[in-house]
Amino acid sequence: MKKIFTPTIDFSKVETLIYHLPDGPTLAVNMQSSFEEIFDLEMEIGEVCDTSDIDGVVHFFPKGNA
Repeated sequence: MKKIFTPTIDFSKVETLIYHLPDGPTLAVNMQSSFEEIFDLEMEIGEVCDTSDIDGVVHFFPKGNA
């Protein structure tokens, strides 16, 4: 069964957003600025791995790369 709703990410704990692009490359964004206004992961189609409680990182795998 596919999840429809994802839990909200607390961006106050996120230091780095790693966006996994197709074919392997990644884009790492330092989240010290207000980048959560640019990246609305709840509206994106893909998988989110939120390890911000552990190491301050959120990984996003867009659909087709998850």
